[in-house]
Amino acid sequence: MKTGILDAATAPPAVMKTFDYNFNIKDLQGQVIDFNRFKGKTIFLNVWATWCGPCRVEMPAIDELYKKVKDNDKIVFVMLSIDKSENFTKVVDFTREKGFAFPVYVPSGYLPKQLQVSMIPTTLVINSDGKIVSKETGTTNYDTPKFKEFLESL
Repeated sequence: MKTGILDAATAPPAVMKTFDYNFNIKDLQGQVIDFNRFKGKTIFLNVWATWCGPCRVEMPAIDELYKKVKDNDKIVFVMLSIDKSENFTKVVDFTREKGFAFPVYVPSGYLPKQLQVSMIPTTLVINSDGKIVSKETGTTNYDTPKFKEFLESL
């Protein structure tokens, strides 16, 4: 059994599933975005909520990783809050209060089965071919040189 903060895995899972891009998300300005616009890029997709303690623990390290790769136009970060839709302002306020640089989104309607997760935080890394190459659940440290290199290599 493992406990505590774990470093993210950097090896693809044995079976890579194809990611379903057919859904919409909404940014913190209220703009609806078709997830298909991220096709062809490497996507770091973190499913979280403001009320989730383990999510809050890993967010500063994710933010640091984001700052290191944000100028790479081949990598996209999607921090997807699953707070209830009536708590949209709570998500906006939380993000501003913490001063995170990474982009934060909320669902805009239907989410594919792959994102209807049973545990948060859950993080998926999707390569430019649309394959899920990494899936982590629980608090994880993504701000490592090895994980940064993994992201940039996809």
